[in-house]
Amino acid sequence: MAKIKAFIFDLDGVITDSAEYHYHAWKNLASELGINIDREFNEKLKGISRMDSLERILVHGNQQDRYSEKEKEQLAAKKNDEYVTLIEQISEKDILPGIATLIDELKSHGYQLAIASASKNAPAILSYLGIKEKFDAIVDPSTIAKGKPDPAIFLEAAKLLKVEPDACVGIEDAEAGIESINKAGMFSVGVGSEEAMKEAHYYVTSTAELSLEQILKEVEKANV
Repeated sequence: MAKIKAFIFDLDGVITDSAEYHYHAWKNLASELGINIDREFNEKLKGISRMDSLERILVHGNQQDRYSEKEKEQLAAKKNDEYVTLIEQISEKDILPGIATLIDELKSHGYQLAIASASKNAPAILSYLGIKEKFDAIVDPSTIAKGKPDPAIFLEAAKLLKVEPDACVGIEDAEAGIESINKAGMFSVGVGSEEAMKEAHYYVTSTAELSLEQILKEVEKANV
């Protein structure tokens, strides 16, 4: 692996946790359709696109053939409208522990930073958090043909930064995201349980444990 030049972050569960807002918006939409989803089911929606999430909910409720593509797009848009309203209350206090410090440390050492999130609302969320200007690139997921676990979104982030994939560290909290980073040929850092993050090159159980020094040590170990 080349010398690390860039760090590419997922958004939800890594920089902030808007999963609760997603959960409420999806649960409300599902209820309107006569489908019941709980927090356990919601875990299956982490890290995947809006349309893929809707598809999983419809399959869960045995309604996958009930709606046309246009109707599905309208349902997904309805969910997003509620979500957008809910996230307006996000502020700097919602940045996850240790992340603001890590970002500042990375910037001070000259690393480039990018966001590779399936959320089309990433720019707005980063603005609410007050850190949008710290990122050199934000991938527009609508330009990516295949979502995670396909590597496309992380490869696009590297392309926007003009950095080779093997000079990038990707940070994720979802299994699909870790698979995406690995397929892109990057060093993967996972945030979560040992079981969920078993495919990550290095993992921590909390964002508070992330540090540039330790990540670089782990990269060095991987190179040996």
